[in-house]
Amino acid sequence: MDYEIFKILGTSLGLGLLVGLQREYDDHKMAGIRTFSLVTLLGSVTGLIAQHFQSDIIIATGLITLGILLAIVNFFKQKADAPSIGQTTEVAMLLMYGLGTYLVFGDLKVAVALGAVTAVLLHLKNTLGEWVGRLQKKEVAAIMQFAALSLVILPILPDENYGPYDVFNPREIWMMVILIVGLGLGGYFIYKAVGKNAGTVLNGILGGLVSSTATTVTFARRVVNAPKTARLAAFIILTASAVALVRVLVEVAIVTPKNLGVIAPPIIVELVFMVILCGLLYWHNQTKEMEELPEPENPAQLKTALVFGGLYAIILLAVAVAKDFFGESGLYIVSIISGLTDVDAITLSLSHSLNSGELDVHLAWKLILIASLSNLAFKAGMAAFLGTKQLGKYVIGAFLMSIIIGLLIVWWWPEAWSFGNVELGNN
Repeated sequence: MDYEIFKILGTSLGLGLLVGLQREYDDHKMAGIRTFSLVTLLGSVTGLIAQHFQSDIIIATGLITLGILLAIVNFFKQKADAPSIGQTTEVAMLLMYGLGTYLVFGDLKVAVALGAVTAVLLHLKNTLGEWVGRLQKKEVAAIMQFAALSLVILPILPDENYGPYDVFNPREIWMMVILIVGLGLGGYFIYKAVGKNAGTVLNGILGGLVSSTATTVTFARRVVNAPKTARLAAFIILTASAVALVRVLVEVAIVTPKNLGVIAPPIIVELVFMVILCGLLYWHNQTKEMEELPEPENPAQLKTALVFGGLYAIILLAVAVAKDFFGESGLYIVSIISGLTDVDAITLSLSHSLNSGELDVHLAWKLILIASLSNLAFKAGMAAFLGTKQLGKYVIGAFLMSIIIGLLIVWWWPEAWSFGNVELGNN
């Protein structure tokens, strides 16, 4: 007995029941739990018959027949003065037929995931509609711009190495641009969801997601007009910088997951120390209120993408040149200089070097951490210059301690203290 066929049919029935349950719960008049279950099973049975006779025409015939049946049902419902009929359920039925067929020829996991996504999308109709209704013109433009960056520009870029040291691969560079713009866009929409109502802690977290440097500038200027909020502003600035370390870990996990087990532990230790400082600042603040973050700029603008892409390419070349002419000492200088203004670019360029085998992972995490410490020094200077003396005292003190701890980690961290080269998702 071929249990694989029963596995296919059982999965098909389960997915049909899941999507049909949602339609039945939504009190849809056209199709419910039984209809969707039968349609999905029809797709699987048609696929099995087509597989047996080695004829794709059978699948196409089933799909056309189902389409005609749906058209007839819609025709009679309109004749009966039925309420306005949308196309969501019809498309869902055709999709479930195709999904049932795919179960015969494709990956079971993909089919299950797609079936679950279908059910969730159907269930979130009102939620998604309300969300779209609240979108502003510039937010729709941001989504379209991100789609253009990832779906229009990326596919046409060549996947070849150019330039000195063969470090310029247009497609790889643009993929890093998409990653950073995507993270920024995610932070932007999180801000839009909770930013106006965010409390003090969320101000710091959102600031780190959007831009810790911009957060530093914003709250340093605000303290000038509200000196009593200096300690709380320092807390927000420090929190945003701590969240920036989390962002670094996310970038490493995406670009070079096999090395995350070595890179993450020392950076997490630095992060924990900064979180402790955040707690101390918050516990001893003089006031509990702080204005919300200003609305961030659209991170998906083409200009933003091009600037980051150019910076990333320059750092790629700088890393290659420094390694060639100056060895490890040159890489430390590049990390310090590039980290002053942007930690993302140096993090991604070093992760790229790890993937190509051009850099040792233990050196890479040190360079990434040093770039982050350099960025802390830069932001401390900005806070002291733009804010009050009291703010400068808090921020410089907290960042100086963080930098000292970070340097001690760089110097004394044992190479054996790691999770090993374990890629995320594999056991």
